[in-house]
Amino acid sequence: MTTPSWQYDEMTHTGKDFASREVVMAYDARHRQFRDVDKENEAIISGLDLQRHHTVAEFGCGTGAFAIQAAGKCARVYAVDISSAMLDYTGWKAEMQGLDNIVCCRGGFLTYMHEGEPLDAVVTSLALHHLPDFWKQKALHRLNGMLAGGGRLFIHDVVFAEDNYESNIKAWIDKLAKQVGPDMAADSARHVRCEDSTFTWIMEGLLARAEFRIDRVDYIDGVLAGYYCTKIA
Repeated sequence: MTTPSWQYDEMTHTGKDFASREVVMAYDARHRQFRDVDKENEAIISGLDLQRHHTVAEFGCGTGAFAIQAAGKCARVYAVDISSAMLDYTGWKAEMQGLDNIVCCRGGFLTYMHEGEPLDAVVTSLALHHLPDFWKQKALHRLNGMLAGGGRLFIHDVVFAEDNYESNIKAWIDKLAKQVGPDMAADSARHVRCEDSTFTWIMEGLLARAEFRIDRVDYIDGVLAGYYCTKIA
């Protein structure tokens, strides 16, 4: 595929530098201070009704927490990330657990080229916000094209409710400061200041225009949202 000169460079890191092995090694322990990652992943697997014969792709796989849990339920999981360090760590964890059905792929929403049968589901958590809204739309169209008819999509990300968004953001940052510490609060403030999270009404419009039906939305604290969607055949 020839990349146009005007295409957004998604391989350049924004926010935390996940090319750093030190950051990658600390990622799991840090997030488990304020998230029950295993429980979240089981809820996604159940919410998407993933089955043994299904093939799934995770975009922004990070350290492979979801990919590894899904690999125990599905036929094949494509773990996609722009960070080679993340993919190396995911591959190492899969090997340590004796899993041979995870395929690690370096790429992103705009650059990954899926080969093989259409996917049954796509999952992405805390990754789509790295793209500005224009490129989110292109990314969602690309994900739609990778899915089989009736395929499922799950997106979990920082997505702001329009009402009281300033007070919601402040409360969120204060909460993380208490749960994890000042470094996490500083990272969250940097996220809002420098990255490309969007409003719920924009995200939901982007999904509709990419021909996804939103089946369910879980809103959290006015700053997070989880979308369970189905490709409109």
